[in-house]
Amino acid sequence: MKHVYEIAVVHGDGIGPEVCAAAVEVVKAALGSGSPLRFTEHPAGAEHFLKTGQSFPEPTFQACRAADAILHGAGGLPGVVYADGTEAGLDFTLRLRFELDLYANIRPVRLFEGVQSPLSGVKAGDIDYIILRENSEGLYAARGAGALLRGEVAVDTLVQTRVGIERIVRKAFELARQSNGAPRDGVRRVTCCDKANVLRSYAFFRSVFDDVAKDYPDVATEHALVDAMAMHLVLKPGHFNVIVSENMFGDILSDLAAATVGGMGMAPSAEIGAANGFFQAAHGSAPDIAGKGIANPFGTILSAASMLDWLGLKHSDEKLSQAAERIRRVTQACLAKGLLSADLGGTSSTRQITHSVCDRLAAAA
Repeated sequence: MKHVYEIAVVHGDGIGPEVCAAAVEVVKAALGSGSPLRFTEHPAGAEHFLKTGQSFPEPTFQACRAADAILHGAGGLPGVVYADGTEAGLDFTLRLRFELDLYANIRPVRLFEGVQSPLSGVKAGDIDYIILRENSEGLYAARGAGALLRGEVAVDTLVQTRVGIERIVRKAFELARQSNGAPRDGVRRVTCCDKANVLRSYAFFRSVFDDVAKDYPDVATEHALVDAMAMHLVLKPGHFNVIVSENMFGDILSDLAAATVGGMGMAPSAEIGAANGFFQAAHGSAPDIAGKGIANPFGTILSAASMLDWLGLKHSDEKLSQAAERIRRVTQACLAKGLLSADLGGTSSTRQITHSVCDRLAAAA
C-alpha cells in the first residue's frame, strides 16, 4: 500500500474540463479527509495545439508515464487537424495507448434505474456487460504509418499478434470469472467478436481465442461476426457478459452499446496495461455544449471509480476499493431519483449533479 498516489489530470478540450473537474471533486468527497490521492494538472489537447503548436507536450507525457494513474476529460475539436487531416487532440489518447502499452480497454455497458433506454421493454438490470477492446494493435496500430500514394491510393494495415490476442482474451476470461454472469441467464460467458469468415487476421484472432478458452473450462464461450453483433446488441443485450474484440470493432460496438444505456454520457472506460492505467469517459469533447454547464459528468465519474478500483487492487488498498464502490452506489441512487442531465432527458446541470453526488457521499461517510 502506498501513502500517496500521484494522479495526472489532463482536462483536455470542450466539456473535458467540466466533467474532469466534477470527477476529481467526487473522488475527493468519496475519500474524505486524509485522501491518499494527489492530483496534478497537465496540458494537452486541441486547444493547447492552437496555442502552442503542440497537442501533447513531452513534459505532460513524462508526467503521465510516471503517475500512478491518469484521469482525462475529453480531447479534440472539429477542424483542428494536422496536415494529413488527422485530429490533433487525439494524440493524447493514442500515444498513451501505444507507448504505455495500455492493451486492455474495458468498457462497461450498464443500464441504470432512472435512465430510459431507446430499446422497447428494456429496464434497469437487463443490460449489464463489458466490451473488452484490444487497445494496442488492430487497424488503429497503423496510425501515422499508413501510406498515401500520389493522392490516389491510401493503405492502412491491420496488425494482430499472438501475444496481443492472447493477453486480451485472457483478460476477458478473468473479467467473466469475476462477474455475476449475463443478466438473462446468469451464465459467465465470453463472446469473441470478429470477421473470421472474410479476413485471415480475424480468423487468426478466433483461433487464438479458441486455444486460450481451453484454460477456462468454467466459462462459456461463443463466436459472433461483427455485423451480426451490431444486431444482437439491440435485439438481445441481456445475453452478453463479456465481449472481446479487435481494436476498431471494439471502438464501434461500444458506441452502439452506449446508445442502448442512455448515450455516450453514460459510457465509462478504463485503459490498462501492466504498469499504467488511463481513465476517461468514452465520449468526445462536445464543443457545442462546452461552457453551458449542462454536460453529463456521470461517464467520467464512473471512470474515476474504475481508477480507484484499479489502484486499490494493484496496491492492495481496500480504502480505494471501498471508495469506488461508494461512488457507484451513490451514482445509482442519484440516477434512480431523477438526477438527469439534458442528454438523459433531464434538467440537472453539471454542478447540480456533482454537488448532489458529493453531498450523498458525505452523508454516507
